[in-house]
Amino acid sequence: MRDVGDRVTRRRLSGAGAWLALVAVATCARNPVTGQRELSLVSQSQEIAMGRDAAKEAAASMGVVQDTALQAYVTSLGMPLARASERPTLPWSFTVLDDPAVNAFALPGGPVFVTRGILTHMNSEAQLVSVLGHEIGHITAKHSVAQISRAQIAQIGISAAVVVKPGLARFGDLASEGLGLVFLKFGRDDETQADGLGFRYMTAAGYNPGEMAEMFRTLGRLSAGGGGHVPGWLSTHPDPGNRVQKTRDRIAATPALAANLKVEREAFVRHTDGLTFGEDPRQGFFRGTSFLHPDMKFQLDFPGGWKTQNQMTRVAGVSPQEDALVVVSVVANATPPMAIRQFFAQQGIANRGSFSSAAVNGLPAEVASFTATTQDATLAGWVVFANLDGTTLRLLAYTTSDKVNTYDAALRQSVMSFRRLTEPAALAVRPARVRLVRTTSAMTIEEFDRTNPSTIPVAQLALINGVELAAVIPAGTLVKRVVVDR
Repeated sequence: MRDVGDRVTRRRLSGAGAWLALVAVATCARNPVTGQRELSLVSQSQEIAMGRDAAKEAAASMGVVQDTALQAYVTSLGMPLARASERPTLPWSFTVLDDPAVNAFALPGGPVFVTRGILTHMNSEAQLVSVLGHEIGHITAKHSVAQISRAQIAQIGISAAVVVKPGLARFGDLASEGLGLVFLKFGRDDETQADGLGFRYMTAAGYNPGEMAEMFRTLGRLSAGGGGHVPGWLSTHPDPGNRVQKTRDRIAATPALAANLKVEREAFVRHTDGLTFGEDPRQGFFRGTSFLHPDMKFQLDFPGGWKTQNQMTRVAGVSPQEDALVVVSVVANATPPMAIRQFFAQQGIANRGSFSSAAVNGLPAEVASFTATTQDATLAGWVVFANLDGTTLRLLAYTTSDKVNTYDAALRQSVMSFRRLTEPAALAVRPARVRLVRTTSAMTIEEFDRTNPSTIPVAQLALINGVELAAVIPAGTLVKRVVVDR
């Protein structure tokens, strides 16, 4: 179970009273980057608290790469940039998320995240520093704080509707105030400013800004060649114009740049060796309408035609009309009988007429139908608490009460399909990983791929190595390939 949705929805604050309260606490704070005074509804202590809470949620939802050397390496590059910025005393942190998306983001008050997905598409320390510098720029210029303040003044709140409408999301525990901050989409003016700040931070640290242009070029190639797929970084960091050319213009306009600025290609590339490439099937994968989880050894079936999503902490499916949901998650420290008692002890939840302590496909389980009264709607559905090898999983399937006759059979069929995964091939599946090979002679990436085959197309291999298909790679170069280890 992994990944997290990327749709941000907005909801109205209630009434003119809320608007007046917001205006009352508004202050004019000095922007640490521009020196200009600007309206702010968020103090620095509030900014730090929001970022800290959202960072915990992002790490829990997306997962953190379990590689202490890589985490220390990224932190060692980010901290000097942050300490030399306009806001050196913030509680800065730098974390690599176990997420295949090509993405990086900053949260208010200091947390900066990069995904393993974007790291596998980088080819130098300077490229990584350029992205870290850009994200630091969003924090030092208080771009998120400004967005939150503008949204509040406009009587709009921020939340993340992961895969369902807010009424369903709240009850399914899929909505998150914190993750809304992760997916704020910056404006083009903010992006231009963050690009300029990142440029300044990296050059002050002695890194070659030409690598910033190369990073933008790689992201552009990925977007252009992805069949309509836009990297996560570009979806929340819209291109303010030709970023590659603007970076080159900044270089041309900075004649005082020192010679022999750092690139550090090999030092960086070594840290990508062994990184998981793409989705990790050990954390669950879809095959048709079925979801299989090799590590936890279970599978279940979702209704046909539903949109499905695998997250680190849960897997979910939503109907095409987004009015019905099935979600599976782990229940900590509770047996099925304990868990179902706790479930029905919640305010507003009542039994709908079916309750049994019956095995589900041979697994000890508690099964019940229920209704739930929420602030927005009355919901109805099925809940199953099943025990698998000592772990209790909750399978929750529901819709609004007026749609229960439409969905009831499909919801029950889905949760009752939960079963132990026994297929040997699925249990043995392994992720693809980046592995390094040093070339013994000059060759193109196509020639390299013929002698060192990868599990990805050669065009994608060229992209993650930052080369063109026809370009000659010098002898002695460490080159990335993608393979499934035996």
